[in-house]
Parts: sequence; structure tokens; C-alpha cells
Amino acid sequence: MAEQRLTQLVDRLEKVTSRLETVATRGGGGAGGGNENTEIVDAFDKVLCGKLKTYFDLSTEIGEDVAKHAGMVRECFNAQRTVLVLASKHKTPKPAVSKDVVKPLGSKVDAVQAFTDKNRGSKKFNHLMTIKEGIGCVGWVTVSPKPGQYVKEMFDQALFYGNRVIKEFKGKDEKQIEWMRAFTGAIKELEEYVRTYHTTGLAWNPDGTELTSVSSAPPPPSGGPPPPPPPGAPPPPPPSTDIPPPKAPTGGRPDPTALFAEINKGANITSGLKKVTNEMKTHKNPELRGSSIVKGSDIKPKTTTTKPTGPVTKKPPVCELRGQKWTVENQENNDSLEITVTDPKYAVIIYKCTKTTIKVHGKCNTIFIDNCKRVGVVFEDVISACEMINCQSIQVQVIGKCPTVSIDKTDGCQVYLSKDSLNCVIVSAKSSEMNILIPEKNGEYSEHAVPEQFRTTWNGKCLVTECTDING
Repeated sequence: MAEQRLTQLVDRLEKVTSRLETVATRGGGGAGGGNENTEIVDAFDKVLCGKLKTYFDLSTEIGEDVAKHAGMVRECFNAQRTVLVLASKHKTPKPAVSKDVVKPLGSKVDAVQAFTDKNRGSKKFNHLMTIKEGIGCVGWVTVSPKPGQYVKEMFDQALFYGNRVIKEFKGKDEKQIEWMRAFTGAIKELEEYVRTYHTTGLAWNPDGTELTSVSSAPPPPSGGPPPPPPPGAPPPPPPSTDIPPPKAPTGGRPDPTALFAEINKGANITSGLKKVTNEMKTHKNPELRGSSIVKGSDIKPKTTTTKPTGPVTKKPPVCELRGQKWTVENQENNDSLEITVTDPKYAVIIYKCTKTTIKVHGKCNTIFIDNCKRVGVVFEDVISACEMINCQSIQVQVIGKCPTVSIDKTDGCQVYLSKDSLNCVIVSAKSSEMNILIPEKNGEYSEHAVPEQFRTTWNGKCLVTECTDING
């Protein structure tokens, strides 16, 4: 790996050296003539003929949404080539002109991403998302000082959905996998190109002509166009150029070109601020103080609409047999509530009770206690389990047998077990202050806390969870 990395660095240094020698030989005259493309455009054409061409060819073979999407991607790279042609012939323009230069490229990138959003039901949605996450790589022309790192980030984003394509078609359709690797490989080749020719940002020609507007720029030469598109579905028509660009954006996405232009001003960034003179300061000009007083008559009362709130109606208490369920609801301050279960198939449901004690006689299938506060339940035998959820300050006593006690989202719970229920299984989750009381020979109960805090470690094969020492 170290030797391979060293070889790549040497290759890059050789390319940079060759480029410097070419510029020194030409003396800058070749770039300023405006009739021939310079080395940065020729090198970009090699990127267009590399992995990117393979991606276009495979997209045509796959067809449908993937082919349509590829047509839009082709427009993005052609628009980027137009930007590079301008950069090879002109000096660094003013920020307003730079904004107009990259504006067509931004609109085409937006069209690619909008196509994905409109086709979320597509069978090749992972393909479309791979392109959507990676097409931002062409935006490196607005990034400074590390455009190469920006392209790499776009590669990582595309790889996320690209791996989904591999997972979906591995062993089924190798063409889909080759398609994904062609697109991500094209981004890698673009990254190498940017790191070589545009190290700190888009390289304009310092000896070129002045670019006052995009319309005044000469058209791209016919000698070095990008490779012709393969036969297949035609790309969608380009957006109309009849509409003039707005003078100033009033909303939507911010333009990165204007942002970087402001940042690159350095210490001059505050030059556009107006100076506050003494006449504008209220503490030095008493006349301004009076104008800031607002009369009470000028203040309009703020009208607020509030919904009428009536008294909270309490639901009537319920204790009745409904089918095979004993239902106890909305009981308050009742210490003499008793239920006699005549069939072991019956269940007991206790819901929204407060300060109530309930005694259950006989054998039942299950007891379910939900959303209760300061409630005590005493029962004889349960076939399945006694469950508590969303409760506070609950006491449960087992007189007979109970195989399972479940405690979920409950704060404050005491469970009294009988001698016949010592093999009961306690299951708890998201609960606190849980105590299990075990009967002793002298008739008293010994209290044991259920652990609430745990420590988990990796032993090399699996996760091992233990109770912390604070739980004893």
C-alpha cells in the first residue's frame, strides 16, 4: 500500500511538472489567444472519455429511468466543460460574472436531483439516489481552497447508495454492479483531475482576456468536443435560456459563488459597512430620543383567540365482566373492591385507577394493570402472567402461584411473592424502584431490589452484560 501510494504521488508530481514546463514554454501566450483550448480542457476531455463514458454506455443498456437520468448527467458535465473553456481563456472575473458563469451548471444539477425526487417509486431508485448523491461533484468549480477534498466527499456520498446497488444485484446482474463502479470511478478520475490542475480552486488564465459577461465569451471551439452520446433514449430538452437571470436572488438556495467571493475579501469584508456618525447616535443626539417614543394610542391591542376550556369530566367507575374479561376502570379511593373469577380462562384488566385496592379471588388467566397510580392488587393464582405498564407506586401480592411478573415503564413497584411462587420469572424494562419481597420462615419478608443499571462489554465474540456493583 505504501509503495502504491508513493507511485501515485510521483505520477501527480510529474503531471504538475509537465504542466509548469508547458506554461513556461508558451509564456502564457497560448492561453491568452482564445482560439485554442489549453491543457486543463484537454485533460478534462480525457475524464469524459474514461469511466464516465462507460457509465453512459451502461445506462443506455439498462434503459428506462437510468438512461433518462444519464442524459441529464451528460448535460451537467458538458456545462462544466463550458466553464473550463472560459477559465482557460480569461482572467478571474468579478464575482457577479463568476456567478453567471456557473449558474447554468447549477440549474442542471438541480434538474438531476429533482428527477430522483419525482421518481421515488422507480424500480431503480437506488441507482437514481447514487447519482443524486454524487452529481454534486461537478460543483467543485465553486469550492476553494480544497476542491479535491470536496469531490472526495461526493464520492463517499454516492458510495452509500452504490453499495445498496451491489447488495441488491450481487450474483444476479453483474451489469448493474459494473454500472455503479463506472459512475463512482468517474468521480475518482474527476478528483484526480481536480487535485492535479485545480489544487486550490478553479484555475483561471492569468494572462487571458477580461471576461465582462457570459454573453461576450467566445463559443467553445469545435476541435475538442466531448465524446458523442451513444444511441438510445434522447436526453430531455435543456431549459429555456430566454428568461434573463434575476439581478439578485430573493429566495431559494444560496449561490456558493457569491458566498466565497465575500469570504475571499479577507480584511476588506467590512469595507461595505456604513459608518455611524455622532448625529446618528441617540446618546449624543438628544433629539433622536423623542422620536423613539411610541404613544399608547398607537399601540393596537393584541387579540388572542383561546379555545374555551370546560371542566374535565371524569368517566364513571367500572367494575364488570365483559365477555371473558373482568374490567376495572376509573376507580378512585376504593379499598373494598373484590372480584371473584369463576373460569380460569377469564382475564382481569385494571385501567386508570387511583388509590384503590383490588382483591381477586379464584384462578384467572392473566392480570393486566395499565396506567394506574398508588394501586394495590392481591390475587390468588394466575396461569399466564401479571403485567404492569405505565404505572406509579404499585403493590402486588401473590397468594398462590404466578409464573411470570412483567414490569414495563413503571416507577415504584413492590411485588410480594408467596412460597409457591419463588420460581417466578421477573421481566422488567424501562422501570425504576422495583423491589421483590421474599417470605422468610418467621413470616416476615426480605426485600430485594431489581437491578436498574448495567455494564456491557465485548469479550471478542459477543456482548456480555452484567449488573453494576451499585446494584449489589
